[in-house]
Formats: sequence, structure tokens, C-alpha cells
Amino acid sequence: MADEIAGMTVWQLAPKIRTRQISPVDLTRAVLDRIERFDPVLNAYITVDAEGALKAARAAQRQIAAGKYLGPLHGIPVSLKDLFDAKGMRTTAGSKIFADRIADRDAPSVARLRAAGAVIVGKTNLHEFAFGSTTQNPHYGGTRNPYDLSRIPGGSSGGSAAAVAADLCVASTGTDTGGSIRTPSALCGTVGLKPTYGRVSLRGIVPLAWSLDHAGPIAKCVRDAALLLAAMAGHDPLDPTSAEAKVPAFARSLEGGVKGLKIGVDPSFCFSAVDEEIAQALKDALKLFEQMGARVHEVKIPSIELAVIAESVIITAEAACFHEPHLRSRASDYGPDVRALLEGGSAFSALHYLKAQRLRRVLQEEFARAFERMDLFALPAAPVTAPRIGEASVSIAGTPSDLETALLRFACPGNLTGLPAISIPCGLDRQGLPMGLQLIGKAFDEGTVLRAARAFEDARGPLPKPSFA
Repeated sequence: MADEIAGMTVWQLAPKIRTRQISPVDLTRAVLDRIERFDPVLNAYITVDAEGALKAARAAQRQIAAGKYLGPLHGIPVSLKDLFDAKGMRTTAGSKIFADRIADRDAPSVARLRAAGAVIVGKTNLHEFAFGSTTQNPHYGGTRNPYDLSRIPGGSSGGSAAAVAADLCVASTGTDTGGSIRTPSALCGTVGLKPTYGRVSLRGIVPLAWSLDHAGPIAKCVRDAALLLAAMAGHDPLDPTSAEAKVPAFARSLEGGVKGLKIGVDPSFCFSAVDEEIAQALKDALKLFEQMGARVHEVKIPSIELAVIAESVIITAEAACFHEPHLRSRASDYGPDVRALLEGGSAFSALHYLKAQRLRRVLQEEFARAFERMDLFALPAAPVTAPRIGEASVSIAGTPSDLETALLRFACPGNLTGLPAISIPCGLDRQGLPMGLQLIGKAFDEGTVLRAARAFEDARGPLPKPSFA
């Protein structure tokens, strides 16, 4: 019974918690029990706060019994990527440098989750300082993919995606600078939503690259992602990146279907340098959208193949700027891969950075023109399924490719443009590994992205649960 309730979605749990069929305390204990049993294998967590979680669960139970139900997240165990500040807890950023850093207040997005009644169970593992795509962390150990323990969960939010997929929490938070919500979601079979830049406050979150960072939810289903985004989002006057945009009740418009929606696809980009099974899964998804009443047509984004170049320059230059004091005083405390990236970023000139920003602007304009003729842009979330731990390169259609570059390719257009983008499961490959479909929408139109994702999810059905246990 405990494993059964830990495996439920927010959407399934909320009415049962509200009517007191399931108690927040029993649910939290079920999740903590799974963490105790399975996290030694998966290593999805850096910090588990069992005492604090049970205290919050008891408080939620008392509130609900007194008729003070706060909404669908009330009493729901949620984890935080260990970049988010939570008062009284460590925020290590997966690093040795911040190993003893205790937050004195919640990040605004975390405070909003608590205000909605969420129970924080702990902090999840990540690639050191969120600067990588594998979540193989030299300081806290690597996280394993629940669908195949010999494979990576993706990164940098790999701990969050693995925890959600393995029912070691009901939902989680992640950050996405070059795909770090969507990539692990694609590789672990979860739903990962990168909202519009500015939709969720970045204050109280350790940055990677200020102009590319996004924060959002990782969940078991699209409905849950909508509920978490509604809770996390909102204007923060103390965050200069925060947008003054109204936050809709995203979950209320999920069932509208896709009839009449125009979905664009760039075949020269989406069907090249991608695994054959993933390409076929995208084609099948587009056919399914057409059967549901959407119109699929070809579009061309001329500069999209150059997005990886612009992303790589901007992310490494901005990261090097943030880390410059620590690189001078504690360079030996970085893992070798992250240290090499940061030192490389320090070598970029202002000329390189400005050229990359100019290319970024061109890409934004091209997407803006394309969105005059489409509502959504469809593409793979990742070009391959989960690589094996330790692999530095992947083979795509017989051609070797650097792992990091390959995983950035389909993700970074969403970061450079700041547009909302979601990864949703679209099947398992012949090895039993999850594949992800990505949908990109218009700025601050997460509602349409979520509605289309929900229609696809409902038509296709859920993935089988991982069988690592």
C-alpha cells in the first residue's frame, strides 16, 4: 500500500488527501521509506530532511482536519534540486565549495510551494554547479537512471528526474540553462517544463548563466507540472529577471484538446543527427496530433543549427564570471570537467560573447516570425536515449558525437529564445529506455504548451514504471 500511494500523481492524491482518505503523514512516510530503500542504489538525493518533512506533514494533516485545505499541493512530498535555497537546509549546488552553505531563507519559488502546502523532503543530486548533462558528481557520487542502473539520468537536474521516476518524491523542481529540466525528463520518462524566461523567480537559486537560467517543475504527468508551475510562478520585485505577468490557473484549461492548433516542424533540423527510433517517435507523435485535429506543417528556422555555438559561448562566459572569485581561490575544489569548462569560459573575449548574443537575437527573431504561422514547434527533447555511465561520446546514425554537444542540440533553442518548452514521454526504445517529445510555445503561453502535452499524454498513455526495484 505504501509503494502504491508513493507512486500516485499529485492529481490522484489531492482529492484523497482533501477527503482524508490518505493522510499527508502516511504519504510522506511512504516516500521516505522508498528513499531509505532505494536511494542507496539511485543516489538521487544529497540531503534528506526526514524530520522536517514529517513535521510539515503533521502540520498539513492538522490544517486539513481543521478544514483549512490549501489546494492540490497540500501535504504533497516534493524535492528540490540542490540549487534552491530552503531555510535551514544546505544548498550545496552539488559542489565542495558550497558544501556547508546553509540557507537563511527560502527562495521565493520554494516559499510559494510551502505556501501551497507542499512538504519538502530533501535536496536532489545534480551535476556540479549544474554545469553538465550527466549528473555524475565527483563530490556526492553519480545518480543512476531508474530505467537502467548502468545509465545516466541526464543532467543537470538528474537527481530530480530520477527521484520522480522512482517515486522517491511525488514531484520536484529543476533548473534549465541548456536543457537541464527537459533532458533528464526525456531520459528518465518524466514530464519536465521549462517555463518562459521570467515566469519563475531565480532569486535564491545558485546561478549557472544569468541570462539563460530558468526554474520549473519535474513531474509524473502534465497535470502535475501545471499545478507545480502555478504554485512556483509569480512576479518577484527583487529579481530583475522576473516578469510582471499574470499567472493563470494552468490546470483549468488542460482538457481543451489540440483541434485547430498549428504545429510547426523543421525537418532538416528535427530529423537529422537524431537516433532513428526517436525520429520515428516524433513522426508518430505528429501523426497522432493530426488525428486529434491539429494541423502540422513545415517551418524553417534558418539559424537553429547555430544555436549550440551561441549557447556554449554564453553559458561558459557567464558561468566563468560568477565563479571567477572561487576559481582564483579554490580551483582545486572543482571537479575536473567543470573546472575545464570554467577556465575555457574565462578565455572568451567580449567579441566572442557579443557575437553569440547577436546570433541569439537573430534566432529569437526567426522564432517570432515562425510563430506568426504556428502555435507550437515540435522536436525531440534529446537525440538519444540515456547513454551509459562514463561515456563521453554517443553514436547517432553511426556518427560519433560529443555527449554534451549532442544533448544540447535540441534543448538550447528554448533557452536562447526564453520560450516555454516541455518534454513529455513518447515511448520506450527497443532497449526499454524512455524517449522524449518536446513542444515549444509562444512567450508566456505555457497554457497552450500544457494543453497540447496533456492531449498527447492522454492519447498515448503512460510509460511503464521502471523496474529497478
